[in-house]
Amino acid sequence: MTTPPLILLAAGGTGGHLFPAEALGVELIKRGYRVRLATDSRALRYSGLFTQDMTDLVPSETVRGRDPVSLARTAVMLGYGLVVALGLVRRLKPAAVVGFGGYPTLPPLLAARLLGVPGIIHDANAVLGRANRFLSGRVNAIATSLPGVLDRDPALAGKTVTVGTPMRPAVLAAAAVPYEAPQANGPLRVLVVGGSQGARVMSDIVPPAIERLEPALWSRLVLTQQVREEDMARVRAVYDKLKINAEFAPFFSDLPARLAQNHLVVSRSGAGTVAELAAIGRPSILVPLPGAIDQDQFANAGVLSGADGAVRIVQSEFTPDRLASEISAFAAEPAQLAAMAAKARSVGRLDAAERLADLVAKVAGI
Repeated sequence: MTTPPLILLAAGGTGGHLFPAEALGVELIKRGYRVRLATDSRALRYSGLFTQDMTDLVPSETVRGRDPVSLARTAVMLGYGLVVALGLVRRLKPAAVVGFGGYPTLPPLLAARLLGVPGIIHDANAVLGRANRFLSGRVNAIATSLPGVLDRDPALAGKTVTVGTPMRPAVLAAAAVPYEAPQANGPLRVLVVGGSQGARVMSDIVPPAIERLEPALWSRLVLTQQVREEDMARVRAVYDKLKINAEFAPFFSDLPARLAQNHLVVSRSGAGTVAELAAIGRPSILVPLPGAIDQDQFANAGVLSGADGAVRIVQSEFTPDRLASEISAFAAEPAQLAAMAAKARSVGRLDAAERLADLVAKVAGI
């Protein structure tokens, strides 16, 4: 019997990069291919498709500063990672290498380029990330989640295919759960998340916003909030004082199911979160991470807010008073939440993993 082709997936160690890689991996395995993941040590915290025996750690480093010392450190670590990746690609002999963004993808994709192995990158953001931007001219194909990302660059547009964001089985299961708007005077379920790394701003703003709500709303709220360990005590103190029905955790491994269970989501607007909100069809208040060079989260949030499926609030305007006003308005108009859920769902794509797998098979010639 011939050994099935191997596809090496490369991803940065955060959920926004790893989850689409996992979704593609599931689809490729379903088609009879083998998969492995090249990533950094952060990925070991995720207990999804990629077990430790399916994972290869490749050294890498993010650009953390523009001073000579920081740049030199990044160059040395990426150079070391390239040496490791060259050995890995020679040993594994993959039919293709597929990158999902983040600096840990640079060594495997550059190794593939040097060794003549087909390379593909996928970018889930509305603007290409820095690592993918660097790799874009060095790969055989580019897959994007959203249309028009590279329309202004004819040299890249010709090898770009819009596929959507591959969704894990847990997201596809959550997408099958219909949205039910809250009943008048019934429970109002609100989920607050800040991305796979958490977000302190949510701990700073959401508790005082809840304090500003009418007391009649306190008894209706069923609040689930992602809270960093260092912020847990102060957040809990506020909700205990108000007798809010609340659950906290630093990270939710079952986030897709929780998205489906809630009436309203308050969140950062990372590419993965926005894609899952669209696929599952849930209304949201999105607060883009400020200060990013390419403003990717602002653009991501604009995809849903432009479709009337979300409210986008820049962080400087994300105040307790503003958030309290938005929650109060939604509580008074449940039909608006239902309409936003439908609009968000109209943006979502559920077949992205299949479409990306088709592209991989075509580029790899398998």
